Amino acid sequence: MHNSSLTKQKACDLIQKRCCCVQSGNWLLWLGALLLLLLPGLDLPLRDWDEGIVARVALESSQALSQVLQSQKSISSLLLPSYWGAPYLNKPPGLHLLISVVMQPWSSSGLLPPPWLVRFIPALLASAVVPLAAAITRQLRPQQPLAAFCSAAICLTLLPLMRHGRLAMLDGALVSASALIWWQLLRAKQRPLQGGIWAGFGGSAILLLKAPSLIPVLGAGLLLLALDRVLSRRSWLLLLSAIALGLLPGICWHLFHYWARGDQALWLWGGDGASRVLLQAGEGSDLGWRIPVLEVLEGGWPWLPLWPFAMAWAFQQRNIPEGRWPLGLQLAMAAIVLPLRTQLPWYSHNLWLPFALLCGPLLAQLITNPSLKGIPGAAFLKKLPWFWFLLGGLLLAAAPISSYWFVLPAAFGLLLGGWFLSHKQPWPGVLLLVSGWWLSLLLLLQGPLWLWELAEQAPVATGAALVKGADPRKAIALWQLEERPSLSWQSQRRLLPQNSTAGPLQLLSQDLGPAPELAGHSCKLSRNGEDNWQLWLCKPLPHTP
Repeated sequence: MHNSSLTKQKACDLIQKRCCCVQSGNWLLWLGALLLLLLPGLDLPLRDWDEGIVARVALESSQALSQVLQSQKSISSLLLPSYWGAPYLNKPPGLHLLISVVMQPWSSSGLLPPPWLVRFIPALLASAVVPLAAAITRQLRPQQPLAAFCSAAICLTLLPLMRHGRLAMLDGALVSASALIWWQLLRAKQRPLQGGIWAGFGGSAILLLKAPSLIPVLGAGLLLLALDRVLSRRSWLLLLSAIALGLLPGICWHLFHYWARGDQALWLWGGDGASRVLLQAGEGSDLGWRIPVLEVLEGGWPWLPLWPFAMAWAFQQRNIPEGRWPLGLQLAMAAIVLPLRTQLPWYSHNLWLPFALLCGPLLAQLITNPSLKGIPGAAFLKKLPWFWFLLGGLLLAAAPISSYWFVLPAAFGLLLGGWFLSHKQPWPGVLLLVSGWWLSLLLLLQGPLWLWELAEQAPVATGAALVKGADPRKAIALWQLEERPSLSWQSQRRLLPQNSTAGPLQLLSQDLGPAPELAGHSCKLSRNGEDNWQLWLCKPLPHTP
């Protein structure tokens, strides 16, 4: 009996020691995310459309903050965002206000904040998805700390999460806020009051980022919690009351916004919110639901081969929270993304956290349960390390041909990781696989390739320089060009397509074509710039009777 007690104590000590090691590993993974998101390559020019708009709204909020601090304006001016002096009705100002705080030293000095500063807060918030993925998995599988580590590691090494998370956009912060809600709803099983308040705070964050997203995110979490059937009526009352309390900051801003701007405030929810992306097919959305599917197929590496088997395993475990929650969240996020008429690459951002929650526990099984007994597709999964090994070999052979040397660490990680995994040495295998892929991401994000959308349109720096050197007393417009918020941001002057011919007019063009032809005007070239940018001065012709 005494020996049995000692054996149990040793087992408990071993489990606790492993939990501490894995917990330390989770913090190291977060540090790895911060290095990826904050250090390399953040100073590339801001991209169109979203980054240029976010930066401008944040700058005007920062200027309003300076005036509030000097008692020149009331705080209401800070809470009502503007874009080039007009009411900004596209998104709530939560992220913009946070960016505006770090902009203060620049905006108060009249300087244009650098791109890295504009991206700093969004990237910092996006990094939280890594520890939050571990926290959700740990809540679902408290006896499997390695599963939490693997979920966080997958988040860390997913290119779409790390790439889009560092842009001055709302999507990275939105995923982190969603993760906070789901984690706290899981914690509410034991602490309904505390979990509900924090889930409500996460809901307020979404209300101040992309308000319509709160309905599916919170709704999916509450539905899955109800299916767990662990809360009494009293606990549900406490939970819902606490959620309502946590939602108050977000709700109060929307009520204030409606009070100040009337029906215009509803544009956040309808015209430029859910209804636009649900009902209007935007540019580049011709493939419809296939776009997010392609994003997953392109961006899910090296973990994509795990995903279908993880889905099948979760379906097999659908009657318990460990399977029901990841599967339900993946299906709920797919139900949000797939029907959208407007499909952009970052709209699929919501799919990646459930992807990691599904694949993380299965990756942990490859380490701790080599037989994979009871897991669908066990025969294929046992051969997966050899697939990674071969894939690493192909990448290694292709790197010199493609000149993409940043793939070398990923190639060696796949090659060595697959080899160790296939030879029953799982820990070195997984660590090599994760660290190799992470190092390749670090190298990729240091250069210009990580923001490849910049190559879709010509750089605006030269055009912005021409605008800054133009006559500030005369109107200026774009000639045969669409509006580009990044151009307006760099030139600090809003540029719209030409639609007026009254008075002297300056035109910015970029095609080296003939002189602009405006009725009643004579246009002459004022200045030439690089990348075919040209500035024209158009004067009214003398009136002839």
